Amino acid sequence: MAYILIRAINWFAQLLILALVIRALLSWFARDPYSTLGKVYMVLVRLTEPVVNPCRRLLQRFNVNTGMFDFSVLLAFFLIEIVARLLTYLIVLIF
Repeated sequence: MAYILIRAINWFAQLLILALVIRALLSWFARDPYSTLGKVYMVLVRLTEPVVNPCRRLLQRFNVNTGMFDFSVLLAFFLIEIVARLLTYLIVLIF
């Protein structure tokens, strides 16, 4: 049971990170919101924004001025990895 739960957590974390990577890459190329790339980009934004927006607000709270770069996606990568590892560790301790 614990193995299945750990695999599910890691699978979900990797899927979310992959969506964030694709979102970051498409942000450079998807300029027309009505094109296929633009529509895929908007779907990825809707799926990943609940993770990215709190990171963006956290960076703004600490007055991190990054200019035209948005490091909230990078911070989301790190937080997803940390949370996945913590959950895995807790599951190993419980079971």
